[in-house]
Amino acid sequence: MIVKEKNYIYQHGTLGGLMQDLMDGTEKIGTLGNYGDFGLGTLEGSNGEVIFLDGVIYHAEETGKIKQLTGEELTPYAAVTDFEADQEFVLSAMSDEEVKGMILENISHNLFAAVKISGVFERMHVRVAPKQVKPYPRFVEIARNQPEFHAEQISGTIVGFFTPKLFHGAAAAGFHLHFISDDHQFGGHVLDFELATGQVELMELAEFRQHFPVENADYLANEIRLDEIAKDIEEAE
Repeated sequence: MIVKEKNYIYQHGTLGGLMQDLMDGTEKIGTLGNYGDFGLGTLEGSNGEVIFLDGVIYHAEETGKIKQLTGEELTPYAAVTDFEADQEFVLSAMSDEEVKGMILENISHNLFAAVKISGVFERMHVRVAPKQVKPYPRFVEIARNQPEFHAEQISGTIVGFFTPKLFHGAAAAGFHLHFISDDHQFGGHVLDFELATGQVELMELAEFRQHFPVENADYLANEIRLDEIAKDIEEAE
């Protein structure tokens, strides 16, 4: 593995905190752009799905509409990297599980990895978390009633990360993937897909940099109970 100068994932907030109910916006989403051009996240109140791609920040709203963010919006959780593929290969006519299986054969299960899949998808199934207001519910309750969207024969890009089991709670162990279409009209958190033909690009990461919302009183006062939310994360993801 060749270690690059900016070979790290930078994350603000934790998925465990978001899952529990710590959904206050504690960082400007544009600030994450200082640490990477590729990644994902959400906005305050677990509002929708954020996609960082080629330095542009997109937001999938619960209505299904996609818009470009200004960078001033607040986020409770987002993760980015400066994407530069270590390896790439072409796949065709595969289910999401088959694609993930191929990826797992090519990366270490003990490292974070950035995952980019661009091409034509026979089928794409996404969800978009609706915005919440205080008092925030647990995220799994939102996930059970969230809007879902389907598309067929759609061109676009999957953006996301693989997280080692060791870091479950900080992020979601396994794959966390978002999608945006080439025309920027369709996107969200990926539930499942079928790839017609596409290019898979992977980047294994040497560092995990975790930034905490140190000025948010709720985050500082409320202990995140991983034993209670671990199954919630698996269900929601």
